[in-house]
Amino acid sequence: MDISRVIDFTKKQLAGETTGHDFYHGQRVAHLAKKMYLADYPHAHEDSRIVAIIETGAYLHDTIDEKVCDNPDEVIAQIKKLLPELGFSELEIEDILFTIQHMSFSANIEKKYQLPLSGQYVQDADRLESLGAIGIARAFTYGGKHGNKIYDPEIKPVKLINHDQYRGHVETTINHFYEKLFLLKDLMNTPNGKKEAERRTAYMQDFIEEFMTEWNV
Repeated sequence: MDISRVIDFTKKQLAGETTGHDFYHGQRVAHLAKKMYLADYPHAHEDSRIVAIIETGAYLHDTIDEKVCDNPDEVIAQIKKLLPELGFSELEIEDILFTIQHMSFSANIEKKYQLPLSGQYVQDADRLESLGAIGIARAFTYGGKHGNKIYDPEIKPVKLINHDQYRGHVETTINHFYEKLFLLKDLMNTPNGKKEAERRTAYMQDFIEEFMTEWNV
């Protein structure tokens, strides 16, 4: 299935995005989700419909994200028009839309949504993008863009309990590691996702340990 129009749509929607949720993030999520699915299901074909569904959800997931999109409902309407034109069935479109509307960390703080198998790979790949070297770079990019301090020992990490608190509380970028990023490895869905999350989390833990050593000179 040709999803080149999905890729073009994503490029247009995320043009100028500078908080780490740009087109290249979506592209990495698509590549990683596909790679993990094929590793977990070695008899699957890379041209199968489920791979197209995974890649489509991965590319589109941030086009409707409230962090970077002023009018998600309008973009959803455009997606609903686009996907049938590419040959996706009604059920496939439902899976894609459910995934991109319910996969975010903030949407799952109070209730964990059960995503379709395709969505589990998209969600895991997206969460892996918040870990490791890429995750560190994105965390500081996002924090700087939103005026967050790098670190302040007077501002303590908090336990996140709902979407509004997550979006509205005072945080530092270092606190973000404790409030969200270090928790992601235990929230992964897929075998390859869990394995890679352990590796990337260990890398971040080493970084934070070094950061605190240098801070406390």
